[in-house]
Amino acid sequence: MTNSPIKQTPHLASSAAAPTDQQLRSPKSSRGLRKLQSAHQLSANYAALYTPSLISQQRQQQQRNTSSSHINQAPQIPPLPTFSSHHRTRSNSDAIISNPVTNTTATKKAAASKKVPPSHNPREELEGLVRQGPQGDVPSELSRLRHLVLCEGLYADSDGMSQIRIYIWLILLNAPAIGTDSYLELIRRGASPAYSKIRNDTFRTLATNPLFKRRVSEASLIRLLNAVAWKLHDAKIEKLAEPTMVNAANERGSPELQHASPVVKHAQGPPTTTATDGSEAGGTEPGIYVQGMNVLCAPFLYAARSEAEAFVAFHVFVTKECPGYVRGAMDGVHKGLALVDKCLAIVDPKLSSYLQSKHMKAELYAFASVLTMCACTPPLPEVLQLWDFLFAYGSHLNVLCICAQLVIMRETLLTSPSPTKLLRSFPPLQARLIIEITVSNLRKIPADIYEELVHHAE
Repeated sequence: MTNSPIKQTPHLASSAAAPTDQQLRSPKSSRGLRKLQSAHQLSANYAALYTPSLISQQRQQQQRNTSSSHINQAPQIPPLPTFSSHHRTRSNSDAIISNPVTNTTATKKAAASKKVPPSHNPREELEGLVRQGPQGDVPSELSRLRHLVLCEGLYADSDGMSQIRIYIWLILLNAPAIGTDSYLELIRRGASPAYSKIRNDTFRTLATNPLFKRRVSEASLIRLLNAVAWKLHDAKIEKLAEPTMVNAANERGSPELQHASPVVKHAQGPPTTTATDGSEAGGTEPGIYVQGMNVLCAPFLYAARSEAEAFVAFHVFVTKECPGYVRGAMDGVHKGLALVDKCLAIVDPKLSSYLQSKHMKAELYAFASVLTMCACTPPLPEVLQLWDFLFAYGSHLNVLCICAQLVIMRETLLTSPSPTKLLRSFPPLQARLIIEITVSNLRKIPADIYEELVHHAE
């Protein structure tokens, strides 16, 4: 135990020269003695701190004996001393970064290209479909999108505004991508042949709706309708300019030449428009503007984030979904009115019989609702929610949505001696309730009637 620091301290102190009596009595010598004792104590503590203990000495001796007995083995290199109190594997933050800018850019690119797993939150899943596109099979992803719209709905504020609604509509309508320049070119062409008719209708479009008036200006409505009119006008000219194949015998009026080869007949002269600028022309030829298109266009402008987006969606809608509604004779609208009477007789025979007894056909009370897809009935946020459902599963279901509104009014209509007054204006829309009744009544529609529903607006 000669190495113990407790015994070394007095040993070191005794080895110093003993002071004399005068040195002990003087203050200077007392201070010197205390300094000397402190120096001895620090030296002893230092030696005790860095002198290995007995257990450490025994371990070192055992390691020397083991290494001398195994000369042929590779020597064990002890780890370098570390100042850390704990040991761990090196993390990414410990790695040496030679070029931080390059590595950060590569990390961002890898994160952007990484596929994000589908979220269980319906809102996040819908936003993911819009931003990243389908992650798998396109038909199954579209089916999933429709199911989310039906069951969960699109997130919107109290004014019906949603950041992704217009993009969901463009996806469901299968609208093509179009540049803003194409829309601007149509605007630069000036007034279309239907411009005067458009100006007569735009100022009264949803005139009593403060939400629409606050967000959409009449100038925007005029520009969009005029651009669509130009687009439909150009398509009409192209169709009339296409060569048609006719039989030579019929062309010459000779019955003996029934098997003659056909000849090409071109359209003679440019197409003409009526005094109403194509808005009320008869026949089955496609028009360029009909009364009511202004109300049909309003929800697109309200939901879209730009006029170009609204233009694309509205043009695809009137040319692909309901071209029969914008023809001069509006034959699609009249077919839809006849289907309202048929479907109401199927889903609610008692109510249908009562209205028929009062000579109340759908032509008298449902014309505006069929033509505008219920956009003429406030409130506007409920119209947008109803249109989400129509674009997801087909605009032909608007006929059943009108029947659903009549079913909601059923008790009031049956107890009223004059239902005509009640049906002059429909009550405020309740989109979720209308959708639930429509889906429930859809099972009652026979296959042949449903086939008429699908094709009535073509």
